[in-house]
Amino acid sequence: MWGELIQEVRVAQTGVQILFGFLLTVVFTPRYADLPQTDQVIYIVTVVLGACATGALIGPVSLHRLVSGRRVKPQAVRWASRLTLVGLLLLLATMTASLLLILRVATHDDYVPWLVSGVVAWYALCWFVLPLWTRRRYTTQ
Repeated sequence: MWGELIQEVRVAQTGVQILFGFLLTVVFTPRYADLPQTDQVIYIVTVVLGACATGALIGPVSLHRLVSGRRVKPQAVRWASRLTLVGLLLLLATMTASLLLILRVATHDDYVPWLVSGVVAWYALCWFVLPLWTRRRYTTQ
């Protein structure tokens, strides 16, 4: 199970690290100072969420490195799995806040919250609902 978990984490890590790196650059653009305070707050929340998601998704690698050879693999897999789930939830929040900020800046239309809600529902369906349904439907445990 450890090998599969690490492969899953690698996929999520790449995405969150690219997103987080991009987010870090936004504050240094000339347009940032012109953003309304609400958008600046959304940006700050987004960066903090991205930092937390990065930490949670890199956590399993550090956990593995620090406990390797200590005969605690079942416990390490459990904790790494929990960190990965937390990281995915934080990634969902980061992507939601990023999308909200980008769409607020790109367009000032009233449909932005509805569009963001639709995308979040899609993420939830793909990342959580379908996997949980599959687990419940096709496993006996």
